[in-house]
Amino acid sequence: MSKIEVTSSDITTLEVDAIVNAANGALCGGGGVDGAIHRAAGSELLAECKTLGGCKTGHAKITNGYKLPAKKIIHAVGPVWFGGHKKESELLSSCYRESLELAVKNDCKTIAFPAISCGAYKFPIEKACALALAEIQHFLCENETIDKIYLVCFDRKIARQYTKLLESKC
Repeated sequence: MSKIEVTSSDITTLEVDAIVNAANGALCGGGGVDGAIHRAAGSELLAECKTLGGCKTGHAKITNGYKLPAKKIIHAVGPVWFGGHKKESELLSSCYRESLELAVKNDCKTIAFPAISCGAYKFPIEKACALALAEIQHFLCENETIDKIYLVCFDRKIARQYTKLLESKC
């Protein structure tokens, strides 16, 4: 049984230990998945985020899940795509790595990731999916404490790309 599953679920409804939020640097909510998570979690999330001092691109911070079924929210700030010349790939890989490290440090065995930077930040989907999977698979080879990782896709193109990459690894 694979520890990685591609799904088209609503990330705010998943009963997992942690969901990852594709956050902005201010951690104050916004559009897309970030706004949806903030709305679903309630005002307590914003109050906690305000105590964290923001978050730099490529890094992640963790909060409680509040009104979400998930116990924790890991806020990862992905890079905006500028053509690949501003370390975007390294920064995106770092988002996944730091999120997984925070999950382990906080005893989270199940985690759900959105496609970080693939929406408004315009990261090329094929490249983003390959980087995400490489980082996740490397982490799973080195660390056995994560039981399941869900790759939550907001559109079919991303789901197809993840599925294609996973099938080619078998």
